[in-house]
Amino acid sequence: MPAGHGVRSRTRDLFARPFRKKGYIPLSTYLRTYKIGDYVDIKVNGAVHKGMPHKFYHGRTGRVWNVTKRAIGVEVNKQVGNRIIRKRIHVRVEHVQPSRCAEEFKLRKVKNDQLKAEAKARGEVISTKRQPEGPKPGFMVECATLETVTPIPYDVVNDLKGGY
Repeated sequence: MPAGHGVRSRTRDLFARPFRKKGYIPLSTYLRTYKIGDYVDIKVNGAVHKGMPHKFYHGRTGRVWNVTKRAIGVEVNKQVGNRIIRKRIHVRVEHVQPSRCAEEFKLRKVKNDQLKAEAKARGEVISTKRQPEGPKPGFMVECATLETVTPIPYDVVNDLKGGY
């Protein structure tokens, strides 16, 4: 029989609950607050069939554009042919989790603000731009002695007799 083309086809392992993570869904999933503009990761929970996104969106990151009572609207990029479309989908809260994609950026922003405040107090102007790592500094090799190595001639006749 040919393979099916249903909505949940080929999701046997994709939507399966992880090892030792079966059972009830923690309350923190429902008590989280999402705001418009937040980044969220779509991670389908196979135990909840309602509000489940299509398998394409599993593992994708998007931005919240709408918040409703039980679901949130997520804007995700999808490549269709030669263009990228911003798709707006509604997903129940069980299938999303806050993304950590902007975490490093936010920490860097706070650190840069601190550095700028300290520099302003000293009366300096500093650059907080990230700089690429330059080439390694050169060095001189010391105490290197040259040793000439000459090969030992290979004697086929003595080798067949049993060696030297």
